[in-house]
Amino acid sequence: MVRAMEPPADRRVERSGPERVLTPALVAACLGYFMVILDTTIVNVALPPIRDDLDTNLAGLQWVVDSYLVVLAAGILTGGALCDRYTARTVFHVGIALFTLASLACGLAPTTGTLIGARALQGAASALCVPSSLALVRAGYADPGLRRRAIGLWALIAAFGAAAGPVVGGLGVEVWSWRSVFLVNVPFGLLVLALTARHVPRGQGIPRALDVTGQLLAVVTLGALAVALIEGAHAGIEPVVVAAAAVFVVGALAFLAVETRVPEPMLPLHLFREPAVAGGAVIGVLINFGFYGPLFVLTLYFQNERGMSPLEAGFALLPQVAGIIPGAASSARWSARAGGPTGTACLGMFLTGTGIAATMLAGDVPYAVLVLTLTVTGVGMGLTMPAVTAALTDAVPVHHAGLAAGVINASRQTGSVIGIAVLGGLVGAGDDVVLQLRYALGVAGLAFFVAVILAATCLHRSAKLEPWSPAPPPPPAPSVPTSRPPSTTGSSRTIPSESPSPTAPSG
Repeated sequence: MVRAMEPPADRRVERSGPERVLTPALVAACLGYFMVILDTTIVNVALPPIRDDLDTNLAGLQWVVDSYLVVLAAGILTGGALCDRYTARTVFHVGIALFTLASLACGLAPTTGTLIGARALQGAASALCVPSSLALVRAGYADPGLRRRAIGLWALIAAFGAAAGPVVGGLGVEVWSWRSVFLVNVPFGLLVLALTARHVPRGQGIPRALDVTGQLLAVVTLGALAVALIEGAHAGIEPVVVAAAAVFVVGALAFLAVETRVPEPMLPLHLFREPAVAGGAVIGVLINFGFYGPLFVLTLYFQNERGMSPLEAGFALLPQVAGIIPGAASSARWSARAGGPTGTACLGMFLTGTGIAATMLAGDVPYAVLVLTLTVTGVGMGLTMPAVTAALTDAVPVHHAGLAAGVINASRQTGSVIGIAVLGGLVGAGDDVVLQLRYALGVAGLAFFVAVILAATCLHRSAKLEPWSPAPPPPPAPSVPTSRPPSTTGSSRTIPSESPSPTAPSG
């Protein structure tokens, strides 16, 4: 009798794919990812009110943003490994719960230090949510065409989250307080938890070791780099800056040593033998350095120098962040016409660098002129992100595609950390804010032009890497394959897409 009841349940799961894309499980995954991406841009417009209310300085504001990004950048690869071991559903559920609690702590923070600590907790939660949300989307659809549509919807929702951040944040600050930019996550988080518990099926994990030492070294090393850059820009060569720089150097060397010795490293260094992976990682750092660094300093410029309210500053930044949507939507078409993503990546980075360089006119021209430069910047970045990710994953064998995506995402978040630290320090280094802003934007534009050269020389399809493992893997569980077969039918649908989990593209 039990055997007779099992096939209808299986048919119900399979039938949900071909019949429709939009399911409650997809809504849960998309809404969770939307919250994470929204948080990368919603905070910027609240920075001046945070400074006034908590009596902090520019370095404190940089830490409010960078504490989140440091932990996210260092933890995103481990988040993917946790998805493999404990299933994407479990990791996503824990990540959303932690993100909701951290958002509540941010909204209630009485001091700058408390806010920075809660933001770091948000970053840890995001490192769990980003890879698990995409793994859940892939888990819901057996049909490849339907799965691609679902992933496209997931990516589009993320683009809307980035675009909505400045406006939603500005509106919340205007109507109530800067605390609203964090507290807005609480009801959405509770909704996502309910949807996940009710509609997302349980998967099956894969036995996998965790590189705890590598993870801790990554957090310490990247955190020390942020301390050296942020505090060095404001305090000069002080003992704390020298100590942070020393910790960064020692930590980086120790991380490399550990990653060459552990059986299952967090970051397999052999991937960097492929020029496309090594070059793609550097490009990831450069593009987020050149995009999110200016986004940080322009927010302060519009409010402090042009006298805009938080809501007005949010709308002022809208052309840049909203321009990502049409750029991302057309990136695949441009790549198809060009015969590959490399040409699209070069075009997008050239447009972004040109737009940022033209924004150096800020201070001498009316805002209407800046609308054009900001729009070009956003559209270029929208073209760039999918193309760079596609070019990098195309350059490695299919069994390394998830790791390659993780590399580009981790490097991009690292670029955001460095961009906010360096460009924020440049703007705060002199009395002439407009002049310092131009220096900062010039450096950001130069980063994109360097990235164009790297892309033209490194991003090519080669897939030369051989299947590789740093140590003999443990025997697989009988019912769970360790690698995805070329084609799956029938009984192989045991929540197949949760092994291995991809590392999702983040904002």
